[in-house]
Amino acid sequence: MREDFGKALVSLGEELEEIVVLDPDVSTSTKTCYFAERFPERFLNVGISEQDMIGMAAGFASSGMLPIATGFAIFVVGRGWEQIRNTVARQKLNVKIAVTHSGLSDYGDGSSHQSVEDVALMRAIPNMTVVVPADGPSAAEALRGSVFMRGPVYLRLGRDGAPVVYVDGVDFNLEAAGILREGSDAAIIANGIMVSMALEAAELLAHEGIDTMVVDMHTVKPLDLDCLERAARETGAIVTAEEHSVIGGLGSAVSEALAEIRPTVVRRIGIRDRFGGSSRTYGELLEAYGLTSGAIAEATRTAVRRRS
Repeated sequence: MREDFGKALVSLGEELEEIVVLDPDVSTSTKTCYFAERFPERFLNVGISEQDMIGMAAGFASSGMLPIATGFAIFVVGRGWEQIRNTVARQKLNVKIAVTHSGLSDYGDGSSHQSVEDVALMRAIPNMTVVVPADGPSAAEALRGSVFMRGPVYLRLGRDGAPVVYVDGVDFNLEAAGILREGSDAAIIANGIMVSMALEAAELLAHEGIDTMVVDMHTVKPLDLDCLERAARETGAIVTAEEHSVIGGLGSAVSEALAEIRPTVVRRIGIRDRFGGSSRTYGELLEAYGLTSGAIAEATRTAVRRRS
C-alpha cells in the first residue's frame, strides 16, 4: 500500500506544481522518498516534529500551495491533533494528512507505534474527511481524490501491502461506498485490510446458503448514507469490520447512523478496548485480536440469527 501511495504522489507532483510534501524524518518508511528524489525543492524534512509539520502545512495552504503532511499515524495524530483541529480544520484549510503504519500494521514495534484510536479522533473534528482505503490501487485513487477536493482530508494507510481487492481497476469515488458483492441475507461493511477479509467471509458464508453483501466503506466521514440505508433495508443484518477500536471508528459511525435512519441488527468486528501488541508477523497479530475472515463470518451468522 505504501508503494502505491509513494508512486501516486510522484505522479500527482508531475501534474500539480503546487503540491508540497512534508515529512517528519520517516520518508523511507512512508515512501515519500520517491517524491523527495523527483522534486527535492518541494519536499521538506521537518525532523521529528509532527506538531510543527502541521503548522507549516497550514501556512503553505494559506499561501496557495497544496501541502501533504505525512508520517506514522500514531505520531501525526497523537502529537499533532491540537494543530490539526485548531490550525487546519477550524479554517477549513486545504491540507491533506496522509499517514502510514496505522492499526496493528507496525506489528514488530508494539503498542507505542500502533494507532487504533486515530479514526475516532479525526472523525470527531468538524470539516475533516476521513478515508481508509482497502488496497494499494484504491490508496492511489484515494490520494488523487483527496488532492482534487477542497478542504482537510485524513488518509489512513497501513504499513504492509494489503491483498488486492480491485483486481480489475478502481472506479473510486470518495463520496460513494463501493459495493463489491451483492447479497440479501446480510451486509458486511468494512474498510482497510478488512475488506479483503470480508470478501473471504462472504465466500465461506455462501457455502452455508447465507447470501452476503460486501461494502467497501472507505470514507468513514462523511458516510455514504444512501448505501448504508440500502444495505440495511435489503438485508436487515449488518456486520462492520475495521482494523481500529470499535469505539469511535467505522462500527460506531455505522451504528450511530442506522440508529437514526433505519434501526438494524449490527455486530461489530474490531479491536475491543485494548492497546496493540507485538508479534512476529502481522497476520499473527491480526488473528490474536480477532480480525479474521472467520470472526467476520461468525459475527454475520449471529446477526442473521438475531434478525430472525
